[in-house]
Amino acid sequence: MARAGLSRDAVVDLALRIIDEEGAAAVTLAAVAGRAGVATPSLYKHVRNLAELNTLVSVRVMDELADRLREAVLGRSGDEALRACMAAYRDYVTGNPGRYAAVVQAARPEQDDMAKAGQRVIDIMLATLRGYGLEGADAVHAARCLRSAVHGFAVLESGGAFGLPLDLDASYALLADMIISGLPSPAPRP
Repeated sequence: MARAGLSRDAVVDLALRIIDEEGAAAVTLAAVAGRAGVATPSLYKHVRNLAELNTLVSVRVMDELADRLREAVLGRSGDEALRACMAAYRDYVTGNPGRYAAVVQAARPEQDDMAKAGQRVIDIMLATLRGYGLEGADAVHAARCLRSAVHGFAVLESGGAFGLPLDLDASYALLADMIISGLPSPAPRP
């Protein structure tokens, strides 16, 4: 990549390539600069430090995840929407384990963009849960449970933690059934 082509987005793209190939721990400013063919100080025109780069990577990954979830639930409601949301979340995590592992899971107050990206994911889950008549605190509690279950399963799966020789899709379908059975009956469509 020529120096003239370097931008904030290009720096994030390079960091994501490193993550995809070598894992999140391999992302350093020196590694990104090496991929860009520039000296490390040249990156400071685009990112303040490694912490900011990690935040930018997290924002990009959360935006990708939100886009996948939105696409999955579009035009669906009730159980069909919830299963589609869960499947899209799992597919993203298992298809992009390095990227997902690189996400800063809890944004600090100064990470406004990160908080907004995470909120997009939560808003899609909340919209999906509205199909069950859940609003306010009830919807937030249900979204927390949903996110915890899907996150936990997908992270364990992508890490190879399910060692028993049983079908993971069957286990995930059971997880979806368990979540759905704990929710109120979906509201009828008008």
